[in-house]
Amino acid sequence: MNRLKVRWKSSSIWMQRRKKDQYYRLAKLKGYRSRAAFKLLHLIKRYRFIGRGDFVLDLGAAPGGWSQVLAEIVGGEGYVLGVDLNKIEPLESQRVEFMQLDINSESAISILKAKTQRILDAVVSDVSPNVTGAWDLDHFRQIQLASRSLDIAKALLKHGGNFLVKVFQGSELEDFMKDLKRYFLTVKIVKPPATRPSSAELYILCLNYTGCSDSPAHPQAQD
Repeated sequence: MNRLKVRWKSSSIWMQRRKKDQYYRLAKLKGYRSRAAFKLLHLIKRYRFIGRGDFVLDLGAAPGGWSQVLAEIVGGEGYVLGVDLNKIEPLESQRVEFMQLDINSESAISILKAKTQRILDAVVSDVSPNVTGAWDLDHFRQIQLASRSLDIAKALLKHGGNFLVKVFQGSELEDFMKDLKRYFLTVKIVKPPATRPSSAELYILCLNYTGCSDSPAHPQAQD
């Protein structure tokens, strides 16, 4: 019984903090499905790596907040494909489609190629593992998902395309950054204001895909 009381109290405190969160309130006001929409919106406005008419793949798209932002940015001439392990309720936009898919499956890349039927201007990934609380394990699993997102980006991006991917801080981050620098002219760590101060979550923005797999890191790459 005492455990139930503690759990209820923790849940109640979490809900109170959530309601005080300015981005949570803004998301409700503007009709976004998640506060995370403001993370992507800030990064696009600042770095302009996605624009009107672009074709974009949104990995880890549930519940659809990022796809809503992308639909606004790409407009009627663009296209957004949102992919997640879980089912996502459709949006009103005609230019957004959702697909339920395990990106770790062997057939994922071929399925995505068949669906998009063209090279893409950008790939964004907000994919996360189910957090266990064991930090080293959670970090490692997050890097694995980020690496898989990179594999998909390499298969679908146009030359000069852009890639945004979520990571957690940890020991594997440096090696992953080195890997990214083999494929993109500019690689930088970014942390949008909507990220909670206590979070170890980061994003890596990769600009100008070169398609080069065996070249050393480009001198333009930056941390």
